[in-house]
Amino acid sequence: MQILVTGCAGFIGFHLAQKLLDQNHTVIGIDNLNNAYAVKFKTDRLRELEKFPRFIFHKADILNLKQLEIIFNAHQITTVFHLAARTGIRASISFPRLYQDVNVIGTKNLYKLSYRFAVKHFLFASSSSVYGNCRTPFVETKVLPKPSSPYASSKQAAEKLLLDLHAGYRIPTVVFRFFSVYGPHGRPDMAPYLFTEAVLKDKPLTLFGNGTQARDYTYIDYIIDGLTKNVSKLAPFETINLGNHKPIPINTLIRTVEQLTGKKSLIKCKRRNKEEVEVTWADIGKAKRLLNWQPKISFMNGMSKFITWYKNKRM
Repeated sequence: MQILVTGCAGFIGFHLAQKLLDQNHTVIGIDNLNNAYAVKFKTDRLRELEKFPRFIFHKADILNLKQLEIIFNAHQITTVFHLAARTGIRASISFPRLYQDVNVIGTKNLYKLSYRFAVKHFLFASSSSVYGNCRTPFVETKVLPKPSSPYASSKQAAEKLLLDLHAGYRIPTVVFRFFSVYGPHGRPDMAPYLFTEAVLKDKPLTLFGNGTQARDYTYIDYIIDGLTKNVSKLAPFETINLGNHKPIPINTLIRTVEQLTGKKSLIKCKRRNKEEVEVTWADIGKAKRLLNWQPKISFMNGMSKFITWYKNKRM
């Protein structure tokens, strides 16, 4: 199959593309290599993907419809994994319009082209942020609250857009809601990476709030496993949580990094942003039932794998 992966130079997109290439699919990767964080992280991932003869890369922006049309015309794409997005709650506060444009209009561009070029499946990366401060654990059937940040707003809007478009275009569509993904090649703006780097380099780490807020940290391998399950047997439109079902307090993350590195952290405390929720916690009953999927690695073992990678690749 020829599979399109948007955001292929991003953390999750890279791992997904690599898994699909290992399965002997042809992967058409799209990324605009923006500077949301250091571009070197993205070019390093691309170099790994370019070792595969079945990988084809297009530097393109999902807001540029003409660029996308050329790519869809050039390849017989059967499946679209749409992971390209502007991510992160704090950055979205500074650039709310950019987040709406990329995460909503970009998604619309890809879905309409998928219909025009007879794509068989459309899979979309959403976020646990859409749940806000819902009662835990978060279940896919919950009525979503008023979004707590521009990022959450953009993901809610993209999900609603897909549901509306699906009513007319009928492309089999799966919305995956990711929960705090971490692991090798992880994003440098997320806590597991930031805290590991700070402790290993004897630099202060910034703690927003008192550290009791918790995140449902999910190891990257299980996210990719969920994404690459056979979705052809699912209903025409599904929304599925991919999380660990085990919220980890930020203070526990810090202690875990200290234990695995054998070093003490230097903590600089700041006030927690009101846009950030107290806890994320995935109900994964639907993923178990429909995909026969369940994460098994412990947080300690997952962080051990990440820290080993960091020492080998980033020190």
